[in-house]
Amino acid sequence: METTVLWLLSIALIVLGLAGTVLPLLPGTLLVWGGILLGAWIDDFARVGTTMAVIVTVLAVLAWSLDYVAGLLGARRVGASKKALLGAAVGTVAGLFMGLVGVLFMPLVGAAIGEYVVQKDQRHAVRVGVATWVGIMVGLIAKVVLSFIMVGIFVLALLI
Repeated sequence: METTVLWLLSIALIVLGLAGTVLPLLPGTLLVWGGILLGAWIDDFARVGTTMAVIVTVLAVLAWSLDYVAGLLGARRVGASKKALLGAAVGTVAGLFMGLVGVLFMPLVGAAIGEYVVQKDQRHAVRVGVATWVGIMVGLIAKVVLSFIMVGIFVLALLI
């Protein structure tokens, strides 16, 4: 009975984590990683060994890193100022209270406003906002793909 409950918890963490890779306020990759490690632990790392656990952990760290760094790289590529980066961060936080649309687009707005405050150039501010948004979308897509790869590795390890 206890093992069944633990497996259900493992599956729930993974499913919730996959949803959390695109939904705001849920640490998606962390939940997927936790569910996979719980599943490996339940099985005493027999089918999902330590090597697989390390690979999944590396993928999780890569996903977390890309999620945070991609937006910054997009902004930096077009010469964003520090105020634009601060604006993107403020926009991200503000977007958390606006749902999915806010999370997706408020970093763009925040970066554009931050850059406009510094440069007073509307075209450049919009370019910085768009580049920041593109970077964030690339990070989001990478996080989703890596999370599904983590789950695929876990399922294959269980089946083999």
